[in-house]
Amino acid sequence: MAAALRLRSPLDSKEIQGLKAGDQVLITGTLYTARDAAHKRIVEALDKGKVPPFELDGQTLYYMGPSPARPGQVIGSAGPTTSGRMDAYTPRLLAEGVKAIIGKGKRSQAVKDSIKKHGAVYLAAVGGAGALISKAIKKADVVAYEDLGAEAVRRLEVVDFPAIVINDARGGDLYEEGKAKYHRGN
Repeated sequence: MAAALRLRSPLDSKEIQGLKAGDQVLITGTLYTARDAAHKRIVEALDKGKVPPFELDGQTLYYMGPSPARPGQVIGSAGPTTSGRMDAYTPRLLAEGVKAIIGKGKRSQAVKDSIKKHGAVYLAAVGGAGALISKAIKKADVVAYEDLGAEAVRRLEVVDFPAIVINDARGGDLYEEGKAKYHRGN
């Protein structure tokens, strides 16, 4: 297996264009957490012509709501949530410049089309590995929607955050490739 590719977030378009479905990556830099309630508020703000609570251009969104941090920890368990819950909002955020999204599970065709159209990438983090993933998070601060509790938008500083490219900017889809590889024709 090939070594993981190292990425720095915020991402640049050249890096994203070089990724392909199935690539393993280690991300260092800034991620923003956002789940469905935060996505709804961000899109509503954009629709009203308001500035979002953080710069969207080039950013990486991680679909996660952490558990409370234990004493001495930066964050509690920080595993991904199901990405499909954000499908209604994702095309708009990609159009606004978001370059990478991290979660778990399949995406709708509209999201996959938008990923390709806007030169973005969808990454999967391993579900059930939240305690392990949290070790890559070196700093976590709430930056918006504190009233949402665990679903508030957080700015995370990460080092070697592990993920796998599922949908690349050229239309590659690891889930579909996997199914095709093991499909038996009649």
